[in-house]
Parts: sequence; structure tokens; C-alpha cells
Amino acid sequence: MKKLLLTFVFTLLSVFSFAQTDWAVDPMHSSVNFNIKHMGISFVQGRFDKFDGKASTKGNTLENADLNFTVEVNTINTGVEMRDKHLKSEDFFSAEKYPTMSFVTTSMKKDKNNTYTLKGKLTIKDVTRDISVPVTFGGIAKNQQGKEVMGFQANFTINRLDYDIKYDPTGTGVAKEVDVNLYFEMVKI
Repeated sequence: MKKLLLTFVFTLLSVFSFAQTDWAVDPMHSSVNFNIKHMGISFVQGRFDKFDGKASTKGNTLENADLNFTVEVNTINTGVEMRDKHLKSEDFFSAEKYPTMSFVTTSMKKDKNNTYTLKGKLTIKDVTRDISVPVTFGGIAKNQQGKEVMGFQANFTINRLDYDIKYDPTGTGVAKEVDVNLYFEMVKI
């Protein structure tokens, strides 16, 4: 009887410790930003103002987490309306034809301390490519409403030409490499 009870307790603890937890992006405490060199001498910074995302984790870690995000291309914001309009055009994102960009996880592995390597598929326009992204896990806490929140950030570089953003293919005026900085706070749902 004792063995049966202990087996039941350990099984129950295993189920709870590996239960899936679902999270949703808190847009008020998150941002999707980019930085690109202009004319080889300065930088243009921008962001996307509307995005959404979900995550599924097991326990209080990002190990083997599933992350899925979408970004609304029409919400690109560099602070200059004329430039934003050009970025939405066929020269860059073709926002009318491709209204969203997306990312889907293929794997998430813990490196050391609070760092992880996130691998997944990034889709911009009609191009999907595998990418590997370093992620820093900020941890889990309770917000002012008493809800559990999780924070992490990712910083990586992509070549825009790989995603059929062919304006100025020489990279003289608009660099080929784009630095992407993501800061996410997610609320447990």
C-alpha cells in the first residue's frame, strides 16, 4: 500500500512539474525593433507597433519552449512618414501583398545561466528561412495584478536580401544587414 501511494505521489508530482504553461505577449511591455546602417555612416532605427505571440513552456524555464510570433508589416514606424510609406512599398516589404511576418520555433535549448539558443523559421514576404537566435531569459515574476509574467530578449542580425528585400542590392545606401532587437514580456494564460 505504501509503495502504491508513493508511486501515485511521484507520478502526480511529475505531471505537475512538466505541465504545459501557455503565455501571451503583453504588447504594453514588449517591443519589436530594428536598426540598419544608412549610407555607411549613420543608422536608422525603427519598430513595428503591432505584433502578437504565444509561447508554451514546461515548468519555469524556456527549455524546449514553443514560441510563435507575428508582426503586422503595415505598423512599421521609423518616425518619418515618407520613409515608412516607402518601406511598405514593393521596394521593401510589399505590405499590401505580405501583411505579416512570422516566426515559428523548431527548437529551444538551454546554453548556460539564463541564455538559450532558439532555432526556428522566420518568414518575411514569401521567403522562409531557418535562423538561430540567442535568447536571454529574464525569469518569471508576478505583475501588479498578481498574474505570472515571463520576460526575455533576443538580439540577432539578418541579411534583408535573403528575404527578397532587394532595394539597393549593393548595400551602399541601405545596408544589407539588419539588427533585430526583441523584448518580450508574456502573461500566463
